[in-house]
Amino acid sequence: MEIIIALFFSTLRQATPLLFTALGGLFSERSGVVNIGLEGMILFGAAASAIGVQRLEVATGGVQAAWIPWVGLLFGALMGGLVAAAHAVASIKYRADQIVSGTAINILAIGAPSIVLQVLYNNTSTSQEVVNRIPDINVLGQGHLSILVFVAYLLVPLVWWILFKTPWGLRLRAVGEQPEAAETMGVNVIGMRYTAVIISGVLAGVAGAYLSIGFLNQFVRNMSAGQGFIALAALIFGKWHPLGVLGATLLFGLFRALAIQLQGGDILPSVIIEALPYILTMLVLAGFIGRSRPPAAVGKPYDK
Repeated sequence: MEIIIALFFSTLRQATPLLFTALGGLFSERSGVVNIGLEGMILFGAAASAIGVQRLEVATGGVQAAWIPWVGLLFGALMGGLVAAAHAVASIKYRADQIVSGTAINILAIGAPSIVLQVLYNNTSTSQEVVNRIPDINVLGQGHLSILVFVAYLLVPLVWWILFKTPWGLRLRAVGEQPEAAETMGVNVIGMRYTAVIISGVLAGVAGAYLSIGFLNQFVRNMSAGQGFIALAALIFGKWHPLGVLGATLLFGLFRALAIQLQGGDILPSVIIEALPYILTMLVLAGFIGRSRPPAAVGKPYDK
C-alpha cells in the first residue's frame, strides 16, 4: 500500500510540469501556431526563477520570506512569456518557419543559461541553492505536494471553460481552424495568435519555476530533460483538448514515476530505466493514439 501511495504522489509531481506546458501549448496550437520551443521556455523559466530567488536572498541578507518564491515564480513566468513573444514575432510577423524558430529557442536555452551561471557562480552547470522554495502542502498526512501541483490541476477545468464556454475561446478556435473566415467576422487573427503564443510561454515558464524552486531548490543545466517534447506528445495524444491533455500528462507522469521507482532495483539496466518514459511515450503515440486531427490552420502563417 505504501508503494502505491508513493507512486501516486510521484505521478502527480512528475505530471505537473508536463500539464502546465501542455496546457500552454494547447493555447498556441489552437490559435494555429506550433510552439516546439516549449522545452527551451521551460529552461529559461527555471533559470530565471532560481537565479531571481537567489539574488533576492542575497539582497535581503538571506532571510526567509514568504513573498520571495512567488516573486521568483513571476520571474519564471515573465521570462517564458518574453521568449514566447520572440517566437511569436518570428512566426507571426515575419512568417518564419515555426519549427525552425522553436528549435532555435531550444538550442539557445542550452547555452544561454550556462553563460549567466558562469558570470554569477563561476560554473556552467548549477545555480546556488535557494532557501525560499515554493511551499508544500501536507496531504492527509500521506505526503507533501507543492502548491503548484494543485494549481496545475485546477487549471484544467478553467482552460476548458475558457476555450469552450467563452467568446474569446470561440474566437481562438476559429483562428486556428479558419483564420480567413474569422477575419471577415471581425476577429483580430494576428492579435489572437500573439496572445495565445505568449500564454503558452508563460505557462511553460511556470513549469520551469516548479522544477527549479518547487520540485528542487536550484537550477540545473538541462533540468527539463525533454519534458517540453513530452508535453507536445501529450498535447497530440490528448487531441488538443484540456481533458485529453490531463489524461495524457498523468499517463506520461506515471511512466516517469515508474522509472524513478525502478532505479533502486536491479530489474533492468539503469540506461534502459532512464530511457523508459521516452520509450513508452513513443509506443503510446505509435500504437494507441488513433486518428488525431490537429487544428486545420496549425503551422500555417497567416498573411492578412
